[in-house]
Amino acid sequence: MAKKPKKLDEISKKFGAEREKALNDALKLIEKDFGKGSIMRLGERAEQKVQVMSSGSLALDIALGSGGYPKGRIIEIYGPESSGKTTVALHAVAQAQKEGGIAAFIDAEHALDPAYAAALGVNIDELLLSQPDSGEQGLEIAGKLIDSGAVDLVVVDSVAALVPRAEIDGDIGDSHVGLQARMMSQAMRKLGASINKTKTIAIFINQLREKVGVMFGNPETTPGGRALKFYASVRLDVRGSTQIKGTGDQKDTNVGKETKIKVVKNKVAPPFKEAFVEIMYGEGISKTGELLKIASDLDIIKKAGAWYSYKDEKIGQGSENAKKYLADNPEIFDEIDHQVRVQFGLIDGEEASVEGVETTKDEAVQADSVNEEVTLDLGDELEIEIEE
Repeated sequence: MAKKPKKLDEISKKFGAEREKALNDALKLIEKDFGKGSIMRLGERAEQKVQVMSSGSLALDIALGSGGYPKGRIIEIYGPESSGKTTVALHAVAQAQKEGGIAAFIDAEHALDPAYAAALGVNIDELLLSQPDSGEQGLEIAGKLIDSGAVDLVVVDSVAALVPRAEIDGDIGDSHVGLQARMMSQAMRKLGASINKTKTIAIFINQLREKVGVMFGNPETTPGGRALKFYASVRLDVRGSTQIKGTGDQKDTNVGKETKIKVVKNKVAPPFKEAFVEIMYGEGISKTGELLKIASDLDIIKKAGAWYSYKDEKIGQGSENAKKYLADNPEIFDEIDHQVRVQFGLIDGEEASVEGVETTKDEAVQADSVNEEVTLDLGDELEIEIEE
């Protein structure tokens, strides 16, 4: 008598078990050959959400959508001359240092002003600075810093000033077609994986050039080829616009300019958002100014005529007095800043806004467990108070 054929589900189950065993054997072999963590199921990762570091500007954090620059990614900042590109990058440096990280600045243009950087909040005593002799040297230095895993932020200012060694050794007028583009393409291939692995933020500042003979469309382009455009997770277009006049004795003097920062590419949030900030000469982005405007739009700060008020308390007549109040009262500033970030979904509503307490790269993986412990401790204290 002939045997009955096995049921289809039994065959599938046996075949599935064999496939699972073969897959597990392959995973073990890969980890043995290339090291633990070389391959894993995505759900096994301790932290799946992209970690970010604040840009140092509330308006820009909102425009970026994720609350800041994504860690382990490449950022490109470009725009016309004197538009505020370096200022935006220096605010990121100051923020990285504020969070307890280490920042490096590759000054290929040899034009960094230490006094201005200090005015923006940069600790110049702790800032790592390199002024390379050639493009290859600058990129090699950046690569070694990134590979160390000890640096949180690397800024290259600028891509256009990364001159290949062959061009430096040659004469003015010699043709070096595509030399810088090939150098940048090779650098992106080498640095991309290391940047992601070490969770370092790499900011490349770039200049603008114009294509010859373009009659229709935008003739603007950036030096260094297309590699940086592809590898960058975020691209920011920085453009200055209206000049800001002073008040009182300086009413006829330009004290700053309104600047538009457009997110033209964003791989971690919806792109094409814009941030409008005030860059004050000698001071950088006006943090009190942007907070006052955004909080007023959200009705967190009430405006009645020329008066601004917060929680039924008047904080100043006119924007300048209100800004001064926020600058003189950092606790109120942080409280309003926290409310704005919660409303835009940049942070959790229950997340504590504590000055000076930040999560470093080494602690990021343990963030969830730490939060649970803190919650339990707070709960224990609450129970004790109730019992008393």
